[in-house]
Amino acid sequence: MAAWVASFRIIERTPQATQIAGQVISLVTITRAALAHSAPDLRRELLFDLASNEGIRIYPLEDNDRVEPPPESSLMPLVRNIVRAKLGDTTRFAGLVNDVPGFWVSFKIDEDNYWLRLDRNRVRYTSGLQLLGWAAVTLCLSLIGAAFISRLINLPLARLTAVARAIAKGGQPDLLPEVGPREIREANRSFNHMVGDLNRIESDRAVVLAGISHDLRTPLARMQLEVEMAGFDTAAREGMQSDLRQMDEIIDQFLDYARPTDSATFEMIDFSTLLLDVAREASRIADICVTTAIAEGVTILGNPVDLKRVFSNLVENARRYGRVEPSDILEIDIACAVRQGRAVVGFSDHGSGVPTAELERLLRPFTRMDTARGQANGSGLGLAIVERVVKRHMGTLRLSNRQPHGFEVGISLPLYKPND
Repeated sequence: MAAWVASFRIIERTPQATQIAGQVISLVTITRAALAHSAPDLRRELLFDLASNEGIRIYPLEDNDRVEPPPESSLMPLVRNIVRAKLGDTTRFAGLVNDVPGFWVSFKIDEDNYWLRLDRNRVRYTSGLQLLGWAAVTLCLSLIGAAFISRLINLPLARLTAVARAIAKGGQPDLLPEVGPREIREANRSFNHMVGDLNRIESDRAVVLAGISHDLRTPLARMQLEVEMAGFDTAAREGMQSDLRQMDEIIDQFLDYARPTDSATFEMIDFSTLLLDVAREASRIADICVTTAIAEGVTILGNPVDLKRVFSNLVENARRYGRVEPSDILEIDIACAVRQGRAVVGFSDHGSGVPTAELERLLRPFTRMDTARGQANGSGLGLAIVERVVKRHMGTLRLSNRQPHGFEVGISLPLYKPND
């Protein structure tokens, strides 16, 4: 902007000075010629017409006139030089004569000196305020244009960010359009290829886990039959059957983890009733005491089977790790409230909790915090399955330690809206 203003002033200065000087020279020349060739008895009337119609006033130039120079500007030296080159080097300029403001120029008729006074608005030149105004307008237009261009440039990046966040939450957004500048097309094409590769890897992993889990069911069933028919004593038979049941549970977890959640199966769910059913089913177990604080009429959109699996996994996780020694009773608290358009669920136990630094690691598949949560058997997929299902329902999962002791799982899910 500074370079533009400086260039404009330099380029504009000479033409504007020439225009002002030409106007002054023309007025002085015409006025002098009119006075010189008019009859003496008509000069008074001519001076009156010039003053009333053209704003041009003629005064005799006296030696005792109080003269102040015109305001200096970048144009005045050029105007003086051009006017003096035409009217003579003795031409004087003033901005104030005998306390009368105006643009004053001296001239001669024969041996007599006169002042020609013009209104200042007749001789206009660009002021600093005008340049500042033009610069402000240009700056505003430049900023508007820059904001528009920046939005066009940032739009593909914003779209890329939104798609990446949706994928991180477990969603399946539309692929990025492969249009625009070459760099944007290549970036979007590479991102789409990456998304396709991730989907194939996810699909292959689900197929592998499901295939392995399914294929293990046949030998397990055969082993169960052989244990029943073999002549083992009661203790050995019960131990082997317990091991087989545990293996079967681990296979079920593999299948749950590999099973995709299809949003096409989502329906309106009375979430309050679903949580009460979970609490009622958990309370039927002899060593579990469930306390509830569930708001009424909470509805969400989702798959009820998958959501029940989420809370069944949380109950099982609490059974394994949430007991307080030496008590045999497991205390579970289930709370649900509506906050900022979302259903917020708190599922907590009264166990010993886990180290804060290890909370994030619990969500990784096949991870178990045995040292902090007590020794127990399991595959380490319980919380991973919970997170997977919650993300597919466009929700968020938070793990924390409750005070004074215990472990809490916070789940936030969007409420159902009739126009969804």
